[in-house]
Amino acid sequence: MTGFSNAPGSSVPKSPERPPSSQLLSNVGTAAADFRSRVASLTDADVRAPSRLPGWSRGHVLAHVAGVADAMARQLDYAARGETIELYNGGSDGRNRAIEEGSVRSADRLRAELDAALDRALSAFRDLSDEDWHAPISYRDGVVRDGGLALWRELVIHATDLGTGSEADSWSPLFCEHLFDFLSARVPAGVRVRLQPFGMAPRVLTGNTGTQTFATTGSTVSVNGMATDIAAWLAGRTPNLGSLRAEAAADGIDLPKLLPWPSGIPAK
Repeated sequence: MTGFSNAPGSSVPKSPERPPSSQLLSNVGTAAADFRSRVASLTDADVRAPSRLPGWSRGHVLAHVAGVADAMARQLDYAARGETIELYNGGSDGRNRAIEEGSVRSADRLRAELDAALDRALSAFRDLSDEDWHAPISYRDGVVRDGGLALWRELVIHATDLGTGSEADSWSPLFCEHLFDFLSARVPAGVRVRLQPFGMAPRVLTGNTGTQTFATTGSTVSVNGMATDIAAWLAGRTPNLGSLRAEAAADGIDLPKLLPWPSGIPAK
């Protein structure tokens, strides 16, 4: 897979990224190992049981994660040729069809398909040179690095969605910081949310403008709590530590209503 950094439109950013590519690769590998361990002993009855996602069984979650891993490997395959291709074979309809068909398969078959997809994706990411991480892909009109971040998110968040023991309070500070940045797109236009995670620097999320250091004045909702509770709330999951508090000039303020999950990969 090495040697496709000269693909049309590719460029190497001038500023450092967090996490760096080597750390991101390690994070994806760790998340994949954890996800595999959580499904290793699931029975057929277990995969038919409901997940924490409304309307989805654990089988739906497993089929979806396998589909995401395959989709990211596919993005890298085409990036190696200097080409881009839609995220899923058959687009969103193909994605949805594959999830529904996969959801009713046996636990053993779902595990085998998940393992094959993760092996393919991890192998593709491990073969990248430093420059290759910045080759264009169609996912979010971004670069290979965006695909790596997406796979990391999907593995970590959906491990919690399985309902097999993983909770959001296991999410690392680095993962929470990434979600603060990525999910700033969920803040409605004209709204500012000042995040105050315990033990971390505050930051402001502003509708349509992303994350910035708190340096302005005006009407702002402050959301206080453990970093994992804040990240879970932003991700549309249930914070499990019960630490979230919203504060503003007006009494009785509640947590602001967020926009749907950013486009590119559906909310689930």
